[in-house]
Amino acid sequence: MAKPQPEPALQVVTANRTHDGAVVYWTARGDWSTSLADGATAEGAAAAERLLAAVAPETARAAITPYLIAVERRDGRIVPASLRERIRASGPTVGATRAGA
Repeated sequence: MAKPQPEPALQVVTANRTHDGAVVYWTARGDWSTSLADGATAEGAAAAERLLAAVAPETARAAITPYLIAVERRDGRIVPASLRERIRASGPTVGATRAGA
């Protein structure tokens, strides 16, 4: 039987922007930013669910399928807790292709 995972202490809302696919984070200002440093953090499950609910339907149309991710504070910065989200936060893993290449 698998052990239950501990509840993440801090979480942020992330999604992909609809017009270009960029990874974005919901901010305390009530908009999306491509910088994780701008992301609003929530501590605990209840606060995280409230943060996710704050993504208003009209704003959510600017991003595809917002969801919560676990983050950690390291050296005064917010960083994703999982490898998958660290990869998403660091940008594309492949270079842009040249026309005709």
